Amino acid sequence: MNWDDTTDETAAERLVGSVADREDQAVEAALRPKDLGEFIGQEKVREQLDLVLRAARARGATADHVLLSGAPGLGKTTLSMIIAAEMEAPIRITSGPAIQHAGDLAAILSSLQEGEVLFLDEIHRMSRPAEEMLYMAMEDFRVDVIVGKGPGATAIPLELPPFTLVGATTRAGLLPPPLRDRFGFTAHMEFYEPTELERVIHRSANLLDVEIDPAGAAEIAGRSRGTPRIANRLLRRVRDYAQVKADGFITRDIAGAALKVYEVDGRGLDRLDRGVLEALLKLFGGGPVGLSTLAVAVGEERETVEEVAEPFLVREGLLARTPRGRVATPAAWAHLGLTPPRSSTGGNGQGDLFGA
Repeated sequence: MNWDDTTDETAAERLVGSVADREDQAVEAALRPKDLGEFIGQEKVREQLDLVLRAARARGATADHVLLSGAPGLGKTTLSMIIAAEMEAPIRITSGPAIQHAGDLAAILSSLQEGEVLFLDEIHRMSRPAEEMLYMAMEDFRVDVIVGKGPGATAIPLELPPFTLVGATTRAGLLPPPLRDRFGFTAHMEFYEPTELERVIHRSANLLDVEIDPAGAAEIAGRSRGTPRIANRLLRRVRDYAQVKADGFITRDIAGAALKVYEVDGRGLDRLDRGVLEALLKLFGGGPVGLSTLAVAVGEERETVEEVAEPFLVREGLLARTPRGRVATPAAWAHLGLTPPRSSTGGNGQGDLFGA
């Protein structure tokens, strides 16, 4: 079993999951900005990328290879399409898991046009033989195609037209240094501030013909976990609620009522997140507790808790990973309205960790 695929499916099923499902992909295609001027947020990345693309156009050359890293839903695919649009070049889209053999990659590379942009999503999940072939393709615009087997095998060099590779990854640390070093421009996508997400929501509402006031947009933005994809998904669910339960106009009260129905609380936590915190606090006194034990208590797979729920809880300062196990922070007790054990802030020695 491939746990990456399993956790991706679990994340896609959640309203606050950052992995895109089919509905998200269809809507994102309609909402996606067409150029860097329309792209909201990621100011440093946009400024740096604009310089790279302008310089390439001035030289009449293809743009340097680009590596984009960051959590799902922050705009890596969108930026790849903007790169192609800014360079007035076609774009080919594929993913690391789809390239299991070097021959798969050779077939794609040999069919590229000059200046074409090749977007390779989840590049860290590409097979090792294909990865090694990519080194030469990126640096020398050439690949060696092996014909035959054993002692009689021969390598036939195949020249490639200049192209721009845009690699996207959620785990930049898994990329081997030789591959990472071949990218001329690397950028890390940061989570969005609430004010940036409000701009995203207003833009999307305008494109979707949804009426929303600033307070309503702020309410949705505050529960969107710093991710535009989640903000757009919550906007669509709130729109549905407003059309059925109200007059279609989204206010703060309407947004709050709608997201309560969908079990997304004021900090963006959903049923799984709260289940993990409640088990940690109510059953284990705040920890420390082992990951496997915590997963059993929640009724989820170990990998689901570790890969799907924990990253946001850690980022929000509600849970900490320690050598002894998972422990809840004082903020977790406060968020769920519970009183920590009198002996310590988090139970079982957590007071030593947080200075209580």
